[in-house]
Amino acid sequence: MSNPSMFMSATTLIGDNIRNAQDESLGELKEIMLNTTSGEIAYAVVSYGGILGLGDKLFAVPWKAFTIDHENHKLVLNVSKERLKDAPGFDKDRWPNFADPSFVSSVGAYYAR
Repeated sequence: MSNPSMFMSATTLIGDNIRNAQDESLGELKEIMLNTTSGEIAYAVVSYGGILGLGDKLFAVPWKAFTIDHENHKLVLNVSKERLKDAPGFDKDRWPNFADPSFVSSVGAYYAR
């Protein structure tokens, strides 16, 4: 039988604070990007660095880089704040082409390190 905590609605996660293993805040989950061909979650769009929503930088993070801490109800991304700050990001008005193979490769390689 399936564990009920294996299933969560996207609206439950959107807006959640993302923490790292050191329990530092890494920003907020803004969007969940689905691969409509496979039906899988491809990326989480993370907002980090702004004040009250202004000046935030957005990051596409492969969904596989996250774990969900069900007991404490939080998303965990095992990267340091400095690593996230240096990650390839984008502006809220200029989203990348998530299907571009070079984008997929560069983002995947960055978080695989």
